[in-house]
Amino acid sequence: MPLPHPEPVQTSDRSRHDRELLGRLVAGDEAALGELYDLFAPTLNALALRVLRDPSAAEEVVQEVFLHAWNRAGSYDPQRSSVSTWLVLLTRSRAIDRLRTRNVVDRTHDHVRHQAPLHESPRGARRVQDGDRKRRVRAELGALPAEQRQVLELAYYGGLTQSEIAATTGIPLGTVKTRTLLAMKKLRRALHDDLHALL
Repeated sequence: MPLPHPEPVQTSDRSRHDRELLGRLVAGDEAALGELYDLFAPTLNALALRVLRDPSAAEEVVQEVFLHAWNRAGSYDPQRSSVSTWLVLLTRSRAIDRLRTRNVVDRTHDHVRHQAPLHESPRGARRVQDGDRKRRVRAELGALPAEQRQVLELAYYGGLTQSEIAATTGIPLGTVKTRTLLAMKKLRRALHDDLHALL
């Protein structure tokens, strides 16, 4: 008698493992966030990239999705979808929202450029706002735990990718990703739109 095909068992095991990871997120387990990221980030990034056609914007969307998973893992309903489907739908929704926002902003900028008076004021006010934003970001960055501050400084001021940070510091890649996500969560909560406008 032939053995049954193993695929349903593998799928079931994978689904159970994914749900267990979310349960660990609810309990505040940072390592679980790194595992979840390693499992799904490549797929989610590819999806966001297909929608946005902008690698930087796609990466930001994926970061937002995992921040959402960290903050709202308790809202996941296993009766409605698998963990992978939940993350894919979140990514697709966020990417489409960002695309719509970008299109609106582009149209608004085009309109303003065509309607702007010839006696535009100097850019001094914008420089002041940018300076204020930078000071606030530096202050909030300084308040982060040292290990989280390190990865953000290497990424945003050093221009390193997460893989390069891991290679440079000897920190496991999953840990680098987890620290980045947690640091961004704290900064976004503190700075809201100022951080997005600066970065």
